[in-house]
Amino acid sequence: MPALRTYRIFISHSWTYSDAYDKLVNLLEKHPNFEWIDYSVPKDDPIHDAKNDAELYEAIKKQVSQVHCVLMLAGVYSTHSRWINKEIEISKQVFSKPLIAIEPWASERTSATVKDAADAIVGWNSASIVKAIRDFAL
Repeated sequence: MPALRTYRIFISHSWTYSDAYDKLVNLLEKHPNFEWIDYSVPKDDPIHDAKNDAELYEAIKKQVSQVHCVLMLAGVYSTHSRWINKEIEISKQVFSKPLIAIEPWASERTSATVKDAADAIVGWNSASIVKAIRDFAL
């Protein structure tokens, strides 16, 4: 069996809805034959103490610069996130990183902003998420 690639992934999320982030991390960690490193911004990271929006933008930019792809939760709350457009800009325009939108489990409404920017839109299951990562990661 060939050596597995270790994917560097940034997960865009809202700490207001951190349970979705935690569940996604759990899905990825439990998926067989999949190695990854989380480049997301943890809740207790000093980035959250940025002095201003420009400093926070640069901190997120630094994280995204190092990844193979970006995962974005496409819940309707994403559309109202203060940072979603900046994260899309950093991912797509600044670095041309593949963006994978993940539709929340059993959701009826999702974010058009996220889905319009996505290279792939997948459902809430590890098989489709991992396949999209493998297909689109740089």
